[in-house]
Parts: sequence; structure tokens; C-alpha cells
Amino acid sequence: MRTNIIIKSTELFLSLGFKSVTMDKIANELGISKKTIYQHFDNKTKLVEAVTWSIFENITIGIEAIIKEEKNPIEEIYQIKCFVLEHLKDEKSSPQYQLQKYYPKIFKAIKTEQSCVMGDCVKSNLKRGMALNLYRETIDIDFISKIYFNTIFAIKDKDIFPLKKFSMNMLMEHFIEYHLRGICTPLGVETLEKQTKITKNPILN
Repeated sequence: MRTNIIIKSTELFLSLGFKSVTMDKIANELGISKKTIYQHFDNKTKLVEAVTWSIFENITIGIEAIIKEEKNPIEEIYQIKCFVLEHLKDEKSSPQYQLQKYYPKIFKAIKTEQSCVMGDCVKSNLKRGMALNLYRETIDIDFISKIYFNTIFAIKDKDIFPLKKFSMNMLMEHFIEYHLRGICTPLGVETLEKQTKITKNPILN
């Protein structure tokens, strides 16, 4: 039952937001009593925490699987982007923003862990891109990886980029191209332009 509660809560939180979904709503969706939920989670904060770590673990496993395929580093970035957005339902409910606002302790803990995991992923991608002459050999890997990670969080700030004007998919598309054009060699730019055409026209893939 605990697993079922986490699965249904994840679906509701990502669709409607952490703040909007009540324990009553979750219980009704599952066809159980609220008391049953409290047998597994002391309060909503504990449930939000469990859901957040479950999402993080599932996304981490998915990203690691993509990296193991050892694809072209530029293609890898786009594939990871698609996977994450699909997993988070394009972040229509601004889960990161709501988590930061209403559950700051959970947000801080998950961000710290994400920093380690994403930092390693970005550094690995940069090193492979440099080895393949897709990224400039003069780039500072530590600097670029920190900029990449923190900008990912910044573009999810709905005060800066309101959802009504900026979809998460659009923001990620613009940011990835911005990031890659800053580090690519001429060969990398050529590869990037081929990838963006495929992204905009999947039938070409």
C-alpha cells in the first residue's frame, strides 16, 4: 500500500502541485481512508518527502541508463532533457518552485543530492565531448558544470519565467542550445545544428 500511495501521490503532485493536493484528495483517488495513508506517513510533509526522493531516484536511474548508451554527447543532452520532461509531465505544476516555497528543507536536501549527481553527469558529458572534438578543449569543466546546474534551477523560477509565457520545454530547448553554442567547436556546432533539426522534426530521426 505504501508504494501505491507514493505512485498516486506522485501523479497528483506533478499534475496539480504540492500545495493543491490534500490528503483527502489522495485518499479519494486511491479509494481508501485518510487513516490508511497516516498509517504509512505521519503527515503530508513526510509524504511529500517520500514522493520527492522517489522521483529523484527514478530520474537518476533513467539518466544513468541513457549515459551508459554512450551516445554522442550532444545527442545525450537532448535525450536526457526529453526523459526528464516526460517524467515530470513537462513540470506544468512547477514542482520545484512549489517545493522550494512550501517545503524548503526538503528542497534544500534534494538540491544538494542533485548537485552531486548532475555535476558528475555534466562533467562526464563535457570530458567526452572534448575527447571527440565536439567541445572546445579550453573550457573549464568545473566552472561549466556549476553554471549548467544552477541555471537549470534558475529557469524553473516561475517569478522569472511564468508558465503562461514560458513552457518548460521551450526554456530547456533555448538553454541547451545556449549552453552548447558556448562550448562547441565548429564540428560541435555542426552536430548541434543537425540535432536541433531532428528535435524540431522527429520524423527526420
